[in-house]
Amino acid sequence: MPNPSHTATFDNNDAPTLPQETEKAQSVSKLSAYYELTKPGITKMVVLSGAAGYYLGISSALEYFSQVANVVNFFLTILGIALVSGASCVLNNYVERDFDKLMKRTMQRPIPSGIVSAQEALVFGIILAILGCAALAFVNLLTVVLALATLVLYVNVYTPLKRKTTFSLLVGSLPGALPTLGGWTAATGSVSLEAFPLFAVLFFWQIPHFLALSWMYKQDYERGGYEMLAVHDGTGKTLAWQTVLYIVLLIPCTLALTFVQETGMVYLMGTSVLCAIFLYFGVQLLRNVSVQNARRVLLSSYLYLLGVFVLIFIDKV
Repeated sequence: MPNPSHTATFDNNDAPTLPQETEKAQSVSKLSAYYELTKPGITKMVVLSGAAGYYLGISSALEYFSQVANVVNFFLTILGIALVSGASCVLNNYVERDFDKLMKRTMQRPIPSGIVSAQEALVFGIILAILGCAALAFVNLLTVVLALATLVLYVNVYTPLKRKTTFSLLVGSLPGALPTLGGWTAATGSVSLEAFPLFAVLFFWQIPHFLALSWMYKQDYERGGYEMLAVHDGTGKTLAWQTVLYIVLLIPCTLALTFVQETGMVYLMGTSVLCAIFLYFGVQLLRNVSVQNARRVLLSSYLYLLGVFVLIFIDKV
C-alpha cells in the first residue's frame, strides 16, 4: 500500500511537459541549429574584415557617417556580407555533411545530427545568398561580383579541394580575404592598390591560423579523409616551419597599411607589437611542436587579427 505522505508530495521537476512547451523547445532548438549552420565565428570574422575594408576606403568616420546615405550604404554592405558569408558556410555544411559524421568535432553539427535536413540546409543557404546579393545590389555591382566570387570559391572550389590536396589551404585563403576588397569597393566603388595590403593581411593570416588548428585536430581530419599537411607531417616540423614563414610574410603586409598612408602611427606601433607576439608563439611551436603550442599560436592569431581591426577603426575615427 503506498505511503499517503509520499503520494501527497508533488515535485515540480516530475511535472509532465506540456505539448506547447515541447513544441516551443523544438522550435528554439531548430532556430539555434539554423544559426549554427552559418558558422557564426567565421561569419563574424568576415563581417569585421568587410567593415575594416570599408573603413580604409573612407577618409574620416565621423565626417563620413554624418550623412544618412552613407550610414545606409554601410549597413547594407555589412548586412550583405554577413548574409553571403552565412550562405557560404551553410552550403559548406551541406556539401560536407557526410564527412562531418566521421569527425568528433563536427558530428554534432545540425545536418549530421539530424536537427536540420540536407534539403532544408540547401534551401536556407540559397535564400541567404539571394538576400545577401540583393542587399549588396543597392550598394554597387562590383561588390556583388566580389561576394559571389567569394561564395563560389569557398563552396565550389575550396571545399572539394580539401579532400584532394594540401594546397587547398592557399586556395581557401582567397575567399577568406576577398571580403576586405568587398568592403573597400562598397565604400569607394572601385578597386585600387591601397586596398591590397589588408587583403594580403587576411590571406597570410589564415594560413598559420589554420595550420595550428589542423595540428590540434589532426586525428579528426585524418578520420574525415581530408588532405591536410598536419595529417602527413608526422613530426610537425614542416608545419611549424610554414607557420613561421607565413607569419613573417604577414608582417610587412600589416605594416604596409601605414606606408600607403591608409593608417597612422597608432596603428603602426600597435600592430608592430601584435606581429611580435604572433611571431613569438610561432617560433615556440617551431622549437617544440605540441598541441599546447599550436593552441597558443591559434589564440595569438585571434589576438593579432582582432587587434588589427580595432586599430584600423581607431585610426579612422
